[in-house]
Amino acid sequence: MTATFTALTTLPGKQPAEALGDALERLDPEPAGIGVFEIEDGSGLWEVGAYFTESPDETALALLAAAFGAKPFAVSQLPETDWVAKVRRDLAPVQAGRFFVYGSHDADKVPDGVEPLLIDASMAFGTGHHGTTLGCLRALDRLAETGFAPARVADIGCGTAVLAMAAARLWPATILASDIDAVAVEVAQANLDANGLAGRVACIEAAGFDHPDLAAAAPYDLIFANILKGPLIALAPDLTAHAAPDCVVILSGILNEQADQVTQTYAELGNNPVSREVIGDWTTIVLQKKA
Repeated sequence: MTATFTALTTLPGKQPAEALGDALERLDPEPAGIGVFEIEDGSGLWEVGAYFTESPDETALALLAAAFGAKPFAVSQLPETDWVAKVRRDLAPVQAGRFFVYGSHDADKVPDGVEPLLIDASMAFGTGHHGTTLGCLRALDRLAETGFAPARVADIGCGTAVLAMAAARLWPATILASDIDAVAVEVAQANLDANGLAGRVACIEAAGFDHPDLAAAAPYDLIFANILKGPLIALAPDLTAHAAPDCVVILSGILNEQADQVTQTYAELGNNPVSREVIGDWTTIVLQKKA
């Protein structure tokens, strides 16, 4: 197996971070991959990381860090790992109420009497193992227990579309799944095909509700938005405008200490808090729009 080296740093601002990422591409030896991500803690810092299959030039990294006002790169060698075996071990099947989320390597473990959802590890978020996705699936399961039967469903920031697929397993509704990331939309469509749900969910590349198909299908009876606090708060007026009276809104991607602020933002727009569930560091919130 090939050795892998990582070089990680942080610096303030999107533009300097992206410029540093571009500069890393010109290193020798060349990195095998580069990532530039905003750290979602309100600090304004961005993380820049590079991955190498041979030991990187630490002098060149130090010069780049100084040139772009970044902290010195932390360079480390990852232990050799059988990644296929690791993914299979880490992504054990997850049960969330009636839903059973599994990878293709565990197809022989699907029990009777569940709603199976096949999700292989991919570039899109949402395997059911993260507290945010798990919380949404549990909330959906509890909602179905009440006899709720939506005619129109939207999954905003759908990732793998696991939530949209879960809804499609329960109801013959019109279901739209959107994501700002084109790769996520492709992954979502592939997952629908793999689960025999092609044609049941429309996958759309869009930011929030900014797409004519999402507008045409409104108002919605059930809306998922499993993203992050900042986008959720920004989305609140538009989401509420696309919600039918009595629409159930399931929100996640919210750190526990952010839950009150998100709840208050949506409540002020006429969405009554119904319940919340804490799973690890994350909170899932269920609200219902006033009739």
